Amino acid sequence: MTKKKKKSGILKKIVIILLILLLGCIGFIGYRTHANGGGMQGFLSTLVGNDETTLEELDPIQVLLLGISTDLGGKITDTIMVATYNPKNQTASLLSIPRDTYTGKDYSTGSASEKINALYTTGGIDKVLERVNSLTGLDLKYYMIIDNQALIKLVDVLEGVEFDVPIDMYYTDKTQGLKIDLKKGLQVLDGNKAEQLLRFRKNDNGTGYPASYGSDDIGRMKTQRNFIMATAKQALQAKNIFKIRDIIDILYEYVETNLSISDIKSYVPYAINFDINNLKSASLPGTSVGPTQTGSLYAPYWFIVIDKKEAAKTVQELYSEPSTEATTNTESTTTSTSKEDSPSTEDTTTESTDSNEIPKKEAAKIKIEILNGSDSKTKFNKAKEALEDLGYEVTTTPNNSTTSKSTIINKTGVDSKYIDQIKQKLGVENISSGSVSSKNVDITIIIGKDYE
Repeated sequence: MTKKKKKSGILKKIVIILLILLLGCIGFIGYRTHANGGGMQGFLSTLVGNDETTLEELDPIQVLLLGISTDLGGKITDTIMVATYNPKNQTASLLSIPRDTYTGKDYSTGSASEKINALYTTGGIDKVLERVNSLTGLDLKYYMIIDNQALIKLVDVLEGVEFDVPIDMYYTDKTQGLKIDLKKGLQVLDGNKAEQLLRFRKNDNGTGYPASYGSDDIGRMKTQRNFIMATAKQALQAKNIFKIRDIIDILYEYVETNLSISDIKSYVPYAINFDINNLKSASLPGTSVGPTQTGSLYAPYWFIVIDKKEAAKTVQELYSEPSTEATTNTESTTTSTSKEDSPSTEDTTTESTDSNEIPKKEAAKIKIEILNGSDSKTKFNKAKEALEDLGYEVTTTPNNSTTSKSTIINKTGVDSKYIDQIKQKLGVENISSGSVSSKNVDITIIIGKDYE
């Protein structure tokens, strides 16, 4: 009897200790969840090891997305986008790059292998990253190569995605075993119908996206971006947290990336609260050239030749805050011109001059506006002081966006000697030109993260 009482007493103590430990764990998790913002975000932050300081330390993350489809000639990049997410201000963006973008030196003698969608097959992911960075002025390091089946599988895991199909789509290709049959209008698409939507180019009768929507590849890229946004909106619903294992399985099977779990885990809790209405999208602008055109626009294949000035403007608009005055001013710094009138960086740079060659009284006549795209007050102030030391009249404009490369924009066509002097003083290589500013500024300078 005494032994039974002792065993019973020991068992009670063990149970009490376990309950205390369990309650302690629950209390700690509850405390950490509250400290991390509460709700699903706070709970996930606690699970991945985030604390109150994590968000302040997170930089915007940018990833090159390549949608891969298997063709008779091998794997080609059917979709090329840059995805950006900023957890601090809960903004995100998708930048489409036309699959027919020309990447060579002379499109009039170019080959199909010089289209950007062929670079992955011929040069690998490093070549694609290099070219996209050159076209956009970004500094992308991360990539995700996604088999087209990944999005289709994800749609089925989410039990369908509601989407407004922009036009009637009907196309049959027996050689590919492809049949597209979608009606215009709002509907829930399963994986099969999602594949039809994403692969659509033209109807059997030759019609396609109307010009008002964005014809040909422009319309197709717009549909792709819109569907990705709709899928993201569905996936970010709290109820889908219980499907995370299925989603991870899809990623392992259909996605190749240089992002590690440690790279992305800190971002996941904040993405749960992302408002899809804060997602901006755009396509890199360019001119279509092809074999049916004559003169300077002739090319043996259909290419998109990117307009460097308009591309810089689009990138700046996409990564700027829409509500700030600085954004409005920056967006107006470039104008659209033809390829023949649009000088490249190489066209506008000349040999550097001695920075003491221009008298300060003469420099004082040039009005300069600088914007801080470096996310560093120290760098910004250093640049301002350097310009004032040369004698220039300098005004500063706050800027909430960041950019990888510093840029000098010659807005009123001032003599190149001033641009050369500023370039030499600041160590900036990226030069552009644009229209006259409403603020009566001759030169706008965006200080980027590369400024030392």
